[in-house]
Amino acid sequence: MKVFGDMQSGNCYKVKLLLSFLKIEHSWQHIDVLNAETKTPEFLKMNPNGKIPVVVLDDARVLTESNAILGYFAENTPFIPTDRYAKAKMYEWMFFEQYSHEPCIAVARFINKYLGLPEDRLVEYQRLQPKGHQILAIMEQALHQRDYLLGDSLTLADISLYAYTHVADEGGFDLSLYPHIVAWCARVQQQPNYIAMNAS
Repeated sequence: MKVFGDMQSGNCYKVKLLLSFLKIEHSWQHIDVLNAETKTPEFLKMNPNGKIPVVVLDDARVLTESNAILGYFAENTPFIPTDRYAKAKMYEWMFFEQYSHEPCIAVARFINKYLGLPEDRLVEYQRLQPKGHQILAIMEQALHQRDYLLGDSLTLADISLYAYTHVADEGGFDLSLYPHIVAWCARVQQQPNYIAMNAS
């Protein structure tokens, strides 16, 4: 099995993190988005949307979209609740991650970390800050009285949101303002088979 991605991308890292937690063997193929490696004819055959991550299974079937990939590999594992309501709440957080969290936290980080905060995107970067803090405040409140987003155990909700949250400072967001998030990040990092984003 091959995974095409960039470990510095939260959307790719969340896949790498789950595969590490589950000890699933795979070959990691680095893709440089800044050099348009997602726009080559070869890549577009795998994912016409031109985005990472992409998983090519052993039988050559292809999976795209990070949270869909998480769902595929976590099926029948403790990372997906069996209770119907709890599972819906997990997906609620995962939709929140893609539609509310990622467009603020991840984009601000991309502008700063990947692009070096260019002047032509400075206004956009500044506009993302208040919304990003609103998103982090929602997570802080949710983690106020529980260890993980759904309660006392790690689920895909945590894995999907951890990826960009734990490096939110690289997008200009001071995580010291959110002690419950900081403690939650530490709990994720203490999980067996945890792998850091900067791991080779």
